[in-house]
Amino acid sequence: MFSIRTVLCALLALGLGLGPTAAEARFGKRSRPSQSDSKKDKNDKEHGASAIGSDDDDDAPRRRSRSRNRRYVSGGASTASVHWFTALFLSGNHRLSVTPELRGDRHAAPLSFRLGLQGGPVGEGGAGADVFLGLEGRRFGIDLRATGLGLPTDDGTSGSDTITLTQTHLTWALISHERARLRAEAGVSTAHAPDTSFVGPSMGVSLEACIAGPLDLEARAQVTPFPYRQVDATAALALHLGAVVLRGGYRAMVLDDAGHVNWDGTANVDTFHGPFFGLGLSL
Repeated sequence: MFSIRTVLCALLALGLGLGPTAAEARFGKRSRPSQSDSKKDKNDKEHGASAIGSDDDDDAPRRRSRSRNRRYVSGGASTASVHWFTALFLSGNHRLSVTPELRGDRHAAPLSFRLGLQGGPVGEGGAGADVFLGLEGRRFGIDLRATGLGLPTDDGTSGSDTITLTQTHLTWALISHERARLRAEAGVSTAHAPDTSFVGPSMGVSLEACIAGPLDLEARAQVTPFPYRQVDATAALALHLGAVVLRGGYRAMVLDDAGHVNWDGTANVDTFHGPFFGLGLSL
């Protein structure tokens, strides 16, 4: 099997090797002539101020009573928050304690749930964000993902171009071990671009492996071969603090509309790569 260092180096080389690709226009967007920026008028809304009346002295005891009640409730909420955060950081399949009986099954848990949000810069002046949700048993599960890309226009028009990508995958764990989980994935992907939308088959592979203590290596690659083409690869380090997960890594993506948008069949290809950071839960 390939070592962890080999996997990281290969994925990083893929991200750095994908440079900007000359294209007629943005992925999924028809070629348009350059247009001058238009000015938009904005109307300020005025908000009227209401008069403030005076309180009678007879209401003072009631105000003091309400203040005492609010202080009591606030103290209870603070105590509940402390217990909630304590339970959160001491739960999950990755425990802070290294005691064997408290460590749990980690990547071989019979049932696990994960939820996360991550994002970072993509391209020149663009940004991307992902939200994902997964539920799986020891072998089979489901993985849902949505990606939003906000990019500067490439044809001289004002505003920005938005691309939305989704993936719905069924997963099968080829390896389900306490220290590592390797999955094969298959399902459907969609792409919504400025001038078109696509739906196609999707497949992928993902890896989660413990490096040391609560620190994990995460790697994932996804491909859509047709009707549009998408290649998406990520490599990250994830720090598990109980059920809370902090992660950061690098991502490379290629989007190709295969000439389905322009009348002359010219393909629009976009290449993105950059770092990302995220926060999630793993239970």
